[in-house]
Amino acid sequence: MAKALIALGAALIVAGLTWPWLARLGLGRLPGDFVFRREGFVFYFPLTTSIVVSAVIALLIWLFRK
Repeated sequence: MAKALIALGAALIVAGLTWPWLARLGLGRLPGDFVFRREGFVFYFPLTTSIVVSAVIALLIWLFRK
């Protein structure tokens, strides 16, 4: 349990440090990310971004288990 918390904390630190660089990748503005705008309402559904992030995480997990 302690190792998992340390790993989670390390992952959050790495994500925080790389956030400015990651923002320039354009994730969240990919084709397939839907934005519905109505008067006084905005709904954002990042479908493609979710698929890309999921694939990257699955690849990393697969590589670390190998």
